[in-house]
This record gives sequence, C-alpha cells and structure tokens, in this order.
Amino acid sequence: MSYARDRIINDADSHLMEMPDYLTANADPDIRDRLPVIGSTNTSIFNPGKYAGRSAHTQEHAAVLKALGDNITRGPKWHAALGAFNGEERGIALDLLGFRRQVIFSTFCARIIFGASDEAVSYGAAAAQNRGMADFTGTDDRMIGVAMVPLDNPEKALNEINTCLDQGLGAVWISADAPGGRSPGHPLHDRIWATLEERGVPFILHVGSSPLSIEDPWMNDGYPDRVTARGGAEVIGSKDLTVIHHAAAKFISTLILDGVLERFPRLKGGVIEIGAGWVPDMIRRLDYAAEIWAKTEPHLAEMKRKPSEQIRDQIRFTPYPFEDVAQLVSESQAELYLFSSDYPHAEGGRDPVGRFTRSTASLSPIEQDLFFYRNFLDLYPGP
Repeated sequence: MSYARDRIINDADSHLMEMPDYLTANADPDIRDRLPVIGSTNTSIFNPGKYAGRSAHTQEHAAVLKALGDNITRGPKWHAALGAFNGEERGIALDLLGFRRQVIFSTFCARIIFGASDEAVSYGAAAAQNRGMADFTGTDDRMIGVAMVPLDNPEKALNEINTCLDQGLGAVWISADAPGGRSPGHPLHDRIWATLEERGVPFILHVGSSPLSIEDPWMNDGYPDRVTARGGAEVIGSKDLTVIHHAAAKFISTLILDGVLERFPRLKGGVIEIGAGWVPDMIRRLDYAAEIWAKTEPHLAEMKRKPSEQIRDQIRFTPYPFEDVAQLVSESQAELYLFSSDYPHAEGGRDPVGRFTRSTASLSPIEQDLFFYRNFLDLYPGP
C-alpha cells in the first residue's frame, strides 16, 4: 500500500535538492567560472553537508529509506530524503508515495537566476539549471521537470524556452516582476505567451519568483536575540507569510488587466507554494477593476470574459497545508486549487495528504477529485 492509498493524486509541487556543483557542472564553458557554487555561503539546514559530492545515497541509507514504505513522508527531509538528488531514487520514492505524477522544481536556483544583475549570468545559470533538471526528471515519465527562464530579454527567453521544452521539461518558472522594466502584458512578450500556448506548457510563479516582501528593516524589531524561522527549517518566517503573495498577485492582476489571457485563451499558469488564502480577494478586486474602470480604460470593456472567468479557465493555485481548502472553494471556484506535497521540503509537513483530506472533507466527492487529481490536468494534460 502506498502513502496515497486508494486516492488518485497528482502532486503540483516537489523539489530537487541540488548539489553544490549543480550549476557549474551543467553550464556552458564560457560562463561556468562566473556561476556560484550552491551552498558556498549557506551554512543553514539546506546545505548538503555529508551528501555533497554524491550522486545517490549509499545503499545502506537508501535501504533504510525504502523500508519506510507508506511512511515515506514521515522520514528524513531535505538532502537526506529518498530521491532528493537522484532521479532513479525519486522514481522509487514516487512508488512509495503513490502519486500518479509529480512536478519538480529547483530548490536553490531562483534568486541566482532571477536576481542576477548580469544578463549573461542570469541566462547562463538558467540554461545550466534546465539541463540539470532535464537529466534528473528524464529517468521517469511521472516526473515533470520545471525550467527556469528570465523574461527580461524576450529573444533570449524565447530561445531558452524552446530549448528546454525540446529537452523534455514541462513547465516554465518565471519571475514575478516587470521583466526588463515592462509589464508582462507588453507586446514584446506576446511571442513568449504564444509559444507556451502553442506547446501546451504552463508558466509558473513559485516562491522565489520575487525577493521576500519583508525586507531586512522590518526584521529589525529591537530584540536581537529573538528567533525567526526564516532560513532555518523553513524558507520564510511569520512576517513573510503575511505578504509573500504580493508580487504574484501584482503579476497575475497585471497580466489579466493588460489582456494577456484574453489574447491567449489556451495559455495556462500556476501559482505554486505561495498559498491561496489571498486568491478569492484578488479575484473580487479584479472583477471590480474591470467593471468600474471600463469607461475610463476602454480596453477593459473589450474583455469577453470577466477576470474571474479567465482565472477559472487558465490559472491554478496551491494552498498551504494549513489553509482551509473548503473555505477557499466556497469563496471562489473548485477548479482553482491543486494538491501539493512539497516533498522533500519540511514545509510540506509529515502528512500533507492527511491535512488536505481533512480540509476538503466537507467538499463533494467531485470537488475533492478536482483538488487532488483533475485540476492538475488543466496545467499538465495526461493520464
């Protein structure tokens, strides 16, 4: 019996735990020396430690992890987890988890790629990440690898998107900013949206698509000994949680109000590991904006679908395990939300299926199936 038991589950969020040379080993020779060694300045729990330099776990450690069986999510996290940094091991982990398919993101590369001030470094690191991800996920058809592509230079972005999709990756993670000082709805990006639409691949906003919204001055509370969870066992702290969605909400709202989803009605997008409690309010505000400003901003009157309808048709979100999915559905639509495990990160908890089963208990069987399985197919068509 697997962890999923008899429930059909697609997992919209899991992670590869990169090794220190993940970027440099996969980079083009002309950029390799300019890319960072992952973890070189990080002494936190995320550092690979004793696993650095290994291509897989030792046979002894792997055997202990496999013996966990359907308790796999209660076992070690980070690099110590089964399949954390080896694709063949991840296939075994998927057998134990029982998930039909699983989307896999980088853990450490987002700010290296999206935060670089040097375009050559940004695109060089992206190409290296995408090669590494294609290698990791290429061992099992159940794994959907996520590419990372900055949109600042549309021509380079389009070239890298086509390259990484040809490598077999199944989604494109982008930054939640105004790429190159432009709205995401700028005509210079239309070829990018058209390509993703034509190839049936979603764009993704994920935690890390923007810097944390609580900057360091807000952390200066006058109590230097006060502990924060940020950078320890969790990526974010309590203050970050309250505003972590701001950049994603701004990006999605601007994308819709500039007409991108109307121009590209088959384009799909996912907003992953940023929670979803904010989504119903964003939808209400967008419908208000489109209706109230239609006279003074005539392009809004040209929309054939309300923003709420566009989001229902084209965008999906992953709630945090502690959020009430049934409440979110009651305030919006059941089609919007996806299950995610965050394996092997600690933030996903030791029993994500159990927690989400409890928060969806009052939903109908059809709505539960949408959450755990079918809404995923809107982004990633397949079995």
